[in-house]
Amino acid sequence: MKRLLSLLLSTTLLAPAMAQDIKVGFVNLDRILRESGPAVKATKKLEKEFAARESELKKVTEQARARQVELDKGGLTMAETDRRNKERELIKLQQDQTRMQREFREDLNVRRNEELSGIQERVYNTIQQIAAAEKFDAILQEAVYINPKLDITEKVLKALADK
Repeated sequence: MKRLLSLLLSTTLLAPAMAQDIKVGFVNLDRILRESGPAVKATKKLEKEFAARESELKKVTEQARARQVELDKGGLTMAETDRRNKERELIKLQQDQTRMQREFREDLNVRRNEELSGIQERVYNTIQQIAAAEKFDAILQEAVYINPKLDITEKVLKALADK
């Protein structure tokens, strides 16, 4: 009986609070970080910044492939010393290629994370401004299902483009 009375009392007290409309929105953060103006600009900046290193890496990769093809085709007919020298050159090229790839990936990831952190801060500030202006109670960024009418991703993308 006490439980029933307690349940009725709590339901009666909470009912007015639950009767108020709660305004919830949703943003697709992955899409924003992929399609927003700042994200596109950052991607182009990184591509430009790393273009020279990427072409140098491709050049070394092609040299290693050419050296491998040369050894595969003529390795049996070459003099022993020539073949050993070509094999050493190939090994050195492959080591240089591996080192360059690793350094390239590491440097690119560091720069991408730097750019991304600045963009994320702008995105979160923009989302908070929209939430405050439109009186949202909550903005979600992950969900199993979202009704499309709750999605404010386009508003955020537009707001970021206007800045």
